[in-house]
Formats: sequence, C-alpha cells, structure tokens
Amino acid sequence: MNDSQPMGSTAAIVKGWLTARSVARGLPAPVDDSGGWRVETGAPDEMRRYVFAEATDGLGQIGRSVSEPRVLLKLFGSEGEMRSVLPPRWRVKSEGHFMALSGEMGAPPELPSGYEATVVASGDILEARVRTSEGVIVASGFAAETNDCFVYDRIVTDEAHRRRGLARAIMKMLGAARKSPGTRHVLVATEEGRALYVTMGWTALSPWTTAFIPDP
Repeated sequence: MNDSQPMGSTAAIVKGWLTARSVARGLPAPVDDSGGWRVETGAPDEMRRYVFAEATDGLGQIGRSVSEPRVLLKLFGSEGEMRSVLPPRWRVKSEGHFMALSGEMGAPPELPSGYEATVVASGDILEARVRTSEGVIVASGFAAETNDCFVYDRIVTDEAHRRRGLARAIMKMLGAARKSPGTRHVLVATEEGRALYVTMGWTALSPWTTAFIPDP
C-alpha cells in the first residue's frame, strides 16, 4: 500500500475483497483514491463506486464533491458512520454484512436426488452451477482469488429450489477450487445470506453500507 491508502488489517481485507470482486465481475482493478478505492463499474445504474474501509475525511470529501446520481459510496461500517461525513443529499442504507471465514469450507456435500453440479474456470473466474435433471440451472455462484483473499460473489438459488442445501453446496464447491490455502475467505452477505453463512462458521466483521444520490 502507498501513503494514500488506509492502513491496517481492515483495509487489507477490504482491498483484497474489492480486488477479487472486480476480477469475478470482469471490472477494472481498484484505484487508490482519497484514502479508499475507486472502481469504474460502467453499468447503466452505476458508473462508479468508491469503497472505504472506514469513515475517513476522504469519504466526506468525495461525498461533498459528487453531485450526480449513479455514483455509489460503500463503507465497511454502519449507516450512522456513513451519514456522519456526508451531505444531506446522499441517501444511506445498510445493504448487508461483510463476512469472513476462519478455517476451511470443508468438502462439498452430496446433492439431493435430481440435481447435478459443475464448477467451471474461465481465466481467473470460477463459476459453480447446480442443474436439475432437465438441465435447468437453479443455483449458481462465482468466486475469484487474489494473493490475499478468496471472494465468493453472487451466490443465488431459485426460490422454488431453496432449503435443499444447494447454496451450501455452491459455496463448498467454490471453496474446494481455491488454489492457495493462505488466502482468506470473504464475502458480502444479505441478511438472509448471513443466516446461512453463520451456520457454516462465517463471522460478520462489519455492516456493509451504501450511499447514493437518487435520480432526479
């Protein structure tokens, strides 16, 4: 890290997660900016995001300088911390939990009858899929690995196929494909996802909070 980046283990975890997430989503690598990191996402609903490991003066400076919608601010911290440094034009909401796993994911479980699973590597991106016997994809997830972090991303199961252990299987299949035993398992979970991950030994490290300027 250079002097423009926040220091310490929290910052290293957040940067590792953001870097691997960018790989998993085919986005540009994060760039140091104002004590956090900037990613040019270029999506119709989000052209850019700034990610901060804490509510620093740099986060407040970005908040004061940005006035257009489709720029997101992300914080490893609470809604109150985010609001404390931003002008009133920003809308703030908690979007989940930043989580990490100590130890290993364990071996993938046997799937229920009628399902089959595959894990495919495309460059540095891993994708796990669960299909029905008819070939319909009903659960999927992505992962990517950096020198510091192994990130799980977009773990989803169709509503009609939930509570059958498919998401758990997706997670474990991806984890089994991890190359380096030294990388840390990390993810951002919804409230519903958090409940599952806690049963698998994951720990919530912090709220994950978003700020945005509404469209006119």
